Amino acid sequence: MEEPGTIYFTGTAGAGKTTCVRAFADWMRTAGYDATVVNLDPGLEDTTFEPDVDVREWVRLAEIQDEYGLGPNGAQVAAADMIALKIFDIKQAVAELKSDYVLVDTPGQIELFAFREASKAIVDALSGDRSAIAFLFDPALARNPGGFVSLAMLSATVEFRFRLPMLNLLAKADVLTPAQLEEVVGWSDDRERLYEAVTRDAPTPDVQLSTELFRAIEAMGPLLGLVPTSAKEGTGLEAFYQAAQRLFAGGEDLELSHAPTND
Repeated sequence: MEEPGTIYFTGTAGAGKTTCVRAFADWMRTAGYDATVVNLDPGLEDTTFEPDVDVREWVRLAEIQDEYGLGPNGAQVAAADMIALKIFDIKQAVAELKSDYVLVDTPGQIELFAFREASKAIVDALSGDRSAIAFLFDPALARNPGGFVSLAMLSATVEFRFRLPMLNLLAKADVLTPAQLEEVVGWSDDRERLYEAVTRDAPTPDVQLSTELFRAIEAMGPLLGLVPTSAKEGTGLEAFYQAAQRLFAGGEDLELSHAPTND
């Protein structure tokens, strides 16, 4: 069997990672593909989310807090190191499921995923040649030019840390008006349009800073487009799949694992 495509979902807290993972897994299964969902958040409290492989079987945040007398943040840091020690058990559990895609839901606080050495070790252990990171742009931030630039910089930082291809998603696209959606997606496709938006309303002392940030974004290379998605409405998920397949297989579809359903 061909190596599965592995996608790590990350983004700022509240961007909707868990909901997006669940929606994309449901879309894949409905389309006739197999998907394994992996939860890497030891403090996940969503009782409706039932991952196929759950890090909480090995490491639980509440237990770490009780045993070591740590607060939530300290426990998350300790948990990241403990997960790294269990990563080969997790990897074996994932491999046994033999699916087309592995969808990894990372901790809600992006710094725990992006900036801990333990997380780098976890990603290195789980990743194969067909791996990528899906970075979710929160529309509450992305609809403002300054927020959009900040998210673009953060996405580039995550890419630099893990050296994996990036798929940038505009999450919760349904909360934006059509005009807002067109504007935000336009910024990802047209750098001059983004520059104009960033500098248009900036106070004079901030124009130079805005210009330097824009130049930094230009130096990053293309944003690979921003795929609008809505887990609530189920839109954009096929486009996301197609973007992933362009990375993993030059755009060719997976062979169906089972007949598509109409559910």
